[in-house]
Amino acid sequence: MFYGDFQALKNININIPANEITALIGPSGCGKSTFLKTLNRMNDLIEGCRIEGRVLMDGEDIYGNIDINMLRKRVGMVFQKPNPFPMSIYDNIAYGPRTHGVRNKAKLDDIVERSLTDAAIWEELRDRLNKSALSLSGGQQQRLCIARALTVEPEVLLMDEPTGALDPISTNKIEDLAIDLKKMYTIIMVTHNMQQATRISDNTAFFLLGEIIEYDNTEKLFSTPADGRTGDYITGRFG
Repeated sequence: MFYGDFQALKNININIPANEITALIGPSGCGKSTFLKTLNRMNDLIEGCRIEGRVLMDGEDIYGNIDINMLRKRVGMVFQKPNPFPMSIYDNIAYGPRTHGVRNKAKLDDIVERSLTDAAIWEELRDRLNKSALSLSGGQQQRLCIARALTVEPEVLLMDEPTGALDPISTNKIEDLAIDLKKMYTIIMVTHNMQQATRISDNTAFFLLGEIIEYDNTEKLFSTPADGRTGDYITGRFG
């Protein structure tokens, strides 16, 4: 993948299994978030960006002749900083379904309850649905954003350091939520937190200078890394 003449990602070849959590680790600027954004074509929005190679989802190249809106319906995204819309909690959750043509109030009510339940925050918010989403704590806002991503029933959930701006208690709730959600979704998560990767991910990819240096079962990668650079990074010798 290139930004103009600069090659941000190279020699990437990775098979990401369904219904598991795959963690992407590595120093800042090594290509983790860039790679994550190739998976739902968010990089299309960056001028001068071009992709070589293929990204296959269920055997179909997402860089081929594909409806981008449909792709982003199938591949949801949650960012590091919670980004609720400046509207009510209810309208935040109903926003996606409405853009996809759902107008029926009873159906929207069901989607709002299901999504907030799936994001483990329904009980906290059920009596506050008409309040502004901006009135929530940071951890609640992030779970709201996860609920918002779930409304259109994606197959894959991309998470770009979803706990990077949160306190330890909120972080714990998001981690528990991710483990629960993998029953229904495939989760790919960028994290700078080694402990987080070991706690919740099934597989880990270590990125360095735009390449995947090592990709393996998380427990194996952290206990017996095959590449010395992986060992140096996870033991804190650099990065």
